[in-house]
Amino acid sequence: MSDPRPRLTSSTLDRLHKNVGAPGYDRRKVASGVAHFGPGVFFRAHVAWHFDRLLSVDPRWGVSAISLRSGGLAQALGEQDCLYTLAELAEPARFQIIGALTEYVSGADDPARALDRLVDPSTKLVTLTVTEKGYCLDAGGALDWKHDDVRRDLAGGGLLYSVVGWLTESLWRRREAGHAPFTVLSCDNLSDNGPKLRRAVIQFASERRGPFFAQWIENEVRFPATMVDSITPATDEALKRRVAEATGLADEAPVQRESFTQWVIEDSLGPDAPDLARAGAILTGDVALYEQAKLRLLNGAHSALAYIGLLAGQETTRDAMAHRIIGPFVERLMRNDSAATLRAGGGLDAQAYVSALVERFLNPAVRHTLSKIASDGSQKLPYRILNPVRDLLRAGLSVDRPATVAAAWMRYAVGRQRAGEKLDDPLALQLEKIAAACTDDAAGDTDRFLSLRSVFEADLAENPRFVAAVRAAYGRLVGDPLNLEA
Repeated sequence: MSDPRPRLTSSTLDRLHKNVGAPGYDRRKVASGVAHFGPGVFFRAHVAWHFDRLLSVDPRWGVSAISLRSGGLAQALGEQDCLYTLAELAEPARFQIIGALTEYVSGADDPARALDRLVDPSTKLVTLTVTEKGYCLDAGGALDWKHDDVRRDLAGGGLLYSVVGWLTESLWRRREAGHAPFTVLSCDNLSDNGPKLRRAVIQFASERRGPFFAQWIENEVRFPATMVDSITPATDEALKRRVAEATGLADEAPVQRESFTQWVIEDSLGPDAPDLARAGAILTGDVALYEQAKLRLLNGAHSALAYIGLLAGQETTRDAMAHRIIGPFVERLMRNDSAATLRAGGGLDAQAYVSALVERFLNPAVRHTLSKIASDGSQKLPYRILNPVRDLLRAGLSVDRPATVAAAWMRYAVGRQRAGEKLDDPLALQLEKIAAACTDDAAGDTDRFLSLRSVFEADLAENPRFVAAVRAAYGRLVGDPLNLEA
């Protein structure tokens, strides 16, 4: 049954309940300086929020949202004048109407309109949140020539399917019309995202339009690297009901996220670019440092909370972080171990970042299940825990706490196998075979796991300090899953 309240539109904003934020600018004066591919939940909750803040001081940076596929979101936003509600998951929750979108265009249903927007000289910036698979890259990070969308775009049948095809065609038309190129800003959770997209577009452009055009892109078009971070749960009917009750207006396209947001951008946007630092983004010459911090501090702590927490019967990140033994252990892991492996410089305050992470993990409004985080451990552990171990070993520092996380992962695999539960991991069959042979003997069990070279390379599996630390931690956990430190 539809909500009986008035629908969120420009004409009903004056009916918003008190304490609900509304656009602090005249939307009639907003120009579309940005085109965005993939206007899903994450973009509207995170990136568009930054532009919404910027529009209060600079009306040139409204966003034309371009979907590469058809979908119901276009109708929902169209009926709401492209307005929607952002629910900020805090205690208490905060609600704000976002007005940064100037239009919503389906590239599948109206490709001519989408291309017109991309070619329009007023479009200075093109942003993307199309997920990692949307870049059509192969395992080595190069353009996947066998991808169906790439092959169809190379055939040149009129319609466009891949994001590299859209970018190439719109840049070609801008060059032919004598317009300056736009800057391309990937906002996807893909390491080295800007340079990877740049290489893919240049490869595609060379094949589609020839080497001279590809060289023009290489010389003239900017593809800054970025890093984004904010938990944005999916929109569901419960959120729609909650938003309607809080705002007084029915909204068919609300989004939600935690209070914390981070948008790190390589400081190479060029002239006539939006002042995104003014909107809360971090501009830096070292995006890789922030990526490393996220991987080793945020993601590493997540893995620690997951494996240790599940062994101790916890269910969510908040449960585990609030635990009197687990929480302090994970904070020490971040502050004393993982932070010590980060490069100096780049403007990152690692200890302040850790404090923000602790606050995020304890947020009661965000339910992040440990079972979900625990999946794919064989792929995650080397980057989140084992690479920092290498740096700690080289520096002559203790590896006891990260070794405990590795041992907890092993005990988690053993526990799942004994309970008859399947592991959610690409190496599940190998791990289950190893776990089935375990007898709770610290030396024998850890040797079985350490022999798995796709996880533990020889430099660690044969390092006496690391092996001793893992064995000691494993032995403690066999007797007591909360016996984390000697």
